[in-house]
Formats: sequence, structure tokens, C-alpha cells
Amino acid sequence: MDIDLMLKVYPFFLEAAWVTILLSVLTALIGLTCGALGAAARLSRFALLRFVGAAYVSLFRGTPALIQLFILYFGGPQIGIQLDAFEAGVIGLGINAGAYMTETIRGAIISIDKGQREAARTLGLSAWQAVYRIILPQAARLMVRPLGVNLNMLIKATALVAAISVIELTYTAQRYIGSTYKPFEMFLLAGILYMIIIYVTGRGVAWLDRKVQIN
Repeated sequence: MDIDLMLKVYPFFLEAAWVTILLSVLTALIGLTCGALGAAARLSRFALLRFVGAAYVSLFRGTPALIQLFILYFGGPQIGIQLDAFEAGVIGLGINAGAYMTETIRGAIISIDKGQREAARTLGLSAWQAVYRIILPQAARLMVRPLGVNLNMLIKATALVAAISVIELTYTAQRYIGSTYKPFEMFLLAGILYMIIIYVTGRGVAWLDRKVQIN
């Protein structure tokens, strides 16, 4: 194994790792937003909203994320959607992640005993106040760990944007393989950096979970 080569190209991989981190953060924010909206639609008392929420989840969980990226990036210009590779990657992966987060958030909310909502209404709280003050704080304790799993999956899924030429870790590894002919070393270096990012993220999720459980 060519350790000297790995040390030589390491700074370039580190730059690509920051792109991966930025991509993950922005994608997670979009995913959480879509997930919250999707869960609200799935739990709505209006049949149309429930249908829209279910269709969103089925569509984006039922088709490969890579195909979704290709449709957005390569097919978007045909319908007037002009996005550069990074923007397409963030939006495409964010919407895809939102479909998974929708079910995570919805599952946490419906797991709360309905009797607590009824008790809150008996005490004079409105439906919104019951959800905001009683249901969501308890659901938050249940959704942190599953959302952490979604986030780890999302970080690994960022490798897909290499297919549309976003210069992140996987794309950088592929580019240096073309000039060094050292696939093992290049992919190993990328894998190590992915592991570090996921480890740090996991520790952050574990800390947040402890804080939420205490409060």
C-alpha cells in the first residue's frame, strides 16, 4: 500500500470532505423541513393532504435516489429547472431524505398515547397547544435516535452526487484513481474520512439524545 501517496493527496481529500460536510448539512436541513411537512400532511384530518403526504413518501422511497438526481439535474432543463450540480445534489438528496424522515417523525408522534391529547383538551388547551406543549416534546425524545440513523444514511448517500460531478469525497477518489492507478489507496482514504464524519455525527446525536432525555 502506497502510504506516501495517500499522505501526498490527503489535503485534496480533506477539501473534498468539507464539501461532503456542507452537502450533508444542507441536505439534512431540507430533509428535516420536508419530513416535518410530510408528517403534518400524513397526520392531517384532511384526506387530500393525507393523500399528498402518502404519495410523496411512496414516490421518493420507492425509486432510487440516483434516478431522482438524474431526473433533476439532466432532465430539469427540459422543464425549465436550471440547477448546477451542487444545487441539484442538495435539493435531490434533501427531498429524498425527507421521505424517510416523514415516517420517522410521524411514527414518533403517533406512538404517544392519544389519552394525553384528550387530557390536554380537557384542561382547556387548543388542539395546536396540545400538540405543541404535550405531544411534540414527548415525540422529540423518541425521534432523535431514528433521525440520527437517517442522518448517517444521508451522509453516505452524498457519494451519489459524484455521478453528477460534484467534487466531494467519492468524486475526488475517482479523479485521483485516473491519474495514480491506485484504487485501493484512494477509496481507502475516502472511506476513512467518511468514517470520521459519521463517527463525529454519531457522537453529536448521542449527546443530543442524552440532553433530550434529561429534559
